[in-house]
Amino acid sequence: MKKKILLALFSIYAFFALAGIAHADDELTPIPKVSNEWRFEITPYLWTPGITSTLFFKDQYLNTANMSSSNVLGNLKSGGMISAEAHYGSWGIMGDLVSATLQSTSTTGVMVPTRIGAIPVSLSSTSTLQQSILTGAATYTVFNNQNAYVDALVGVRAIAATATVGLVLSVGNQSMNAGDSKSISTLDPIVGIKGRYRIADSTWYLPFYADVGGGGGKTNVTWQAALGVGKTFAKWVDVSLTYRELYYDMTGDNLLQKTTFKGPQLSATFNF
Repeated sequence: MKKKILLALFSIYAFFALAGIAHADDELTPIPKVSNEWRFEITPYLWTPGITSTLFFKDQYLNTANMSSSNVLGNLKSGGMISAEAHYGSWGIMGDLVSATLQSTSTTGVMVPTRIGAIPVSLSSTSTLQQSILTGAATYTVFNNQNAYVDALVGVRAIAATATVGLVLSVGNQSMNAGDSKSISTLDPIVGIKGRYRIADSTWYLPFYADVGGGGGKTNVTWQAALGVGKTFAKWVDVSLTYRELYYDMTGDNLLQKTTFKGPQLSATFNF
């Protein structure tokens, strides 16, 4: 399933690339034009981060967990990822939403000898992580020419996460269930920059993003950064492939302790 998703996404990227070569426009530029008119962007995307985390669960620090990007795709049960921007002149607003449910299941079993014969004993565990990350900010264009575009931003990032562990012990035809869950939510102020740098007067560009924040009551520090390469195929669409990393370090006994999400992101931006 995950291979089909990745193949489809990269096929879309290749299609746009070929279309751009076949319909090259010397006046086409990946740098937005700042003017006293409204302009909008909507960007659906797929981010497949590897996850490294220490969880504080049931009054103890669990061992650091590692999940690769391929594991995330394989364990993804549902989710949605989208960002949007609106600008008028140098001022603007932006929002970004990542919502995903990851679930993994494992089962171990043995045959236990008894006086009446061997009986099967198995232990099944299901771990579920539900998370939503929402970033919102006001932006102001601090630099804009034919080769570069830079916005400063001030805003907030909210994260809500729930970790659930379920256990099923089966002995013969009998079974017993147990489980527990823990949730966390926090809202933190952030500051940062974002923008694009045009490559050699072409329709190729380098997208970049960085922010840092914290102090929302449950967070020591949070930061996010992204860097990649993109291409504008028409005035209404461009596609980019970036590497994105998000870090959270929460205080005290909160759920997420020194958690890093990092991995590739494939995006399509529609302008109107």
